[in-house]
Amino acid sequence: MMPHPNGIVIHPNAVIGPNCLIFQQVTIGTIDGSTEPVIEGHVDIGAGAKILGSVRVGAHARIGANAVVLIDVPAGRTAVGIPARIKS
Repeated sequence: MMPHPNGIVIHPNAVIGPNCLIFQQVTIGTIDGSTEPVIEGHVDIGAGAKILGSVRVGAHARIGANAVVLIDVPAGRTAVGIPARIKS
């Protein structure tokens, strides 16, 4: 679901699971020849977040607004900050 779809950039080979919520200005892509990100189901991605590189975001995870995710996010956890850190 993309309630505000302006400015969203998604790499054509990225994998996005079912029932994800993606807000405006989100980028999901690669860096320096890495593989594409994998976003599992039921993930919420806040406005302006960047998910870059060979990362996996687990099911039911949350990505904070403007976070820059460069590491894997375990299922059910929250990633916030630049660069993103995992919160409980």
